[in-house]
Amino acid sequence: MVATILVGMLCAHLLCFALMFLLISKRLQGKRMGMDFFALGSLLLGFAYVLQLAEGGPAWSVMSVVNHTLTLAAPIAYWLGSMRFFGYAAPLWRPLIAFSVVYVLAQVLVQWSLGQAARYAMLAGISSLLFLGMTLTIIYGVRTFAKDLYAEMVIFALLISGICVLNAMKFMKILDGGLEALDMDSSFQMVFYIYMSSLATVIPPSIVWLVLRRLTDDLRDMAGRDPMTQLLNRRGLSEALKVFFNTRNPAPAHLLLMDVDHFKHINDTYGHQAGDTVLCHVADVVRNTARHGDLTGRIGGEEFVVICLDTDSAGVMRLAERVRAGIEEQAIDVAGTRQPLRCTVTIGVSRPFASTQALEGAMRDADAALYRGKEAGRNRIELPHTPHFHPDPHAGRATPCQRTPSEPAVLSEGSATHQQP
Repeated sequence: MVATILVGMLCAHLLCFALMFLLISKRLQGKRMGMDFFALGSLLLGFAYVLQLAEGGPAWSVMSVVNHTLTLAAPIAYWLGSMRFFGYAAPLWRPLIAFSVVYVLAQVLVQWSLGQAARYAMLAGISSLLFLGMTLTIIYGVRTFAKDLYAEMVIFALLISGICVLNAMKFMKILDGGLEALDMDSSFQMVFYIYMSSLATVIPPSIVWLVLRRLTDDLRDMAGRDPMTQLLNRRGLSEALKVFFNTRNPAPAHLLLMDVDHFKHINDTYGHQAGDTVLCHVADVVRNTARHGDLTGRIGGEEFVVICLDTDSAGVMRLAERVRAGIEEQAIDVAGTRQPLRCTVTIGVSRPFASTQALEGAMRDADAALYRGKEAGRNRIELPHTPHFHPDPHAGRATPCQRTPSEPAVLSEGSATHQQP
């Protein structure tokens, strides 16, 4: 009687949470994060336990075959939902339908050749393997794609491994004692249903917590990025630097501040849409040229930043030259123009700095250097005024475009570089 009440409560929990997951997935719209999969998994498992209550005990019937199939399809839906949560494109219906067809045939074959006890043992054994696979996936995720959810994933791994162990024990008990091991009032089945009821109470709210945390992280990330180029803004740069400088013994950072030359002329001549295209192109070059781990940002209309981490002055100059040359060399296709546009940037380099609080000072250093570069002719890299900055002259050119001053050139379609005295 107690076991029946526990199973009934388990059904109620699962069906209620299935409805809650479904409603949440509807509200999330384009980015459901697997909530619709979790809703289906809870619905399948809830119906499986409803059929178990209606069945009353081990039996060979259509209801029993459907019950076993739904019992195993549910963790598969949860597994696929977890993949969706972490951004992996996982199909739903095709694998579920394929598994259900195969497992129904397997039940018929095992029942016909080995008997009913073997069919129930197969259910427990495959359940144990499925939950073992989920546990191993979580452990792998903690070390790779789910590092930001370390504590939560460890707890999930412990809880799911408990289901794996209990199903393995049930498998052994069925092999040893036959169908008597499935008596709902036995001490083992009581422990099994208490554990499952506890999980049905704990895991669904935990999934909702993970979704809320991921949404909060997404909002924080959106607040730290420029909406047009998706580079970091000032806030995003400060927060990323704070994380970097809080690590153990970080090396000093260097800041590159760059400005698109004659950008106002681009807007005035070709329109703001062309100007936005140029900005997005420059952002792509900056993002693709920077090293893995460097911070890239847009902090003004046509001003971009690269914060170089874990490198020396020579490495900073090599990176600055790659960025400058990459922007100068690549043509920009703009709608409505007969030929591709070209643009250049002037880059100012800051002194090395070693704290988040020093970021504003580094910005001023780089801005002063950028202003000197503009005055000296544009399309160049300008160093800070400091005796401590000694780049290797063979590693990169400190002022790669020191050309003879000429009259101001008008940026035109297909033009290459433009300087201003």
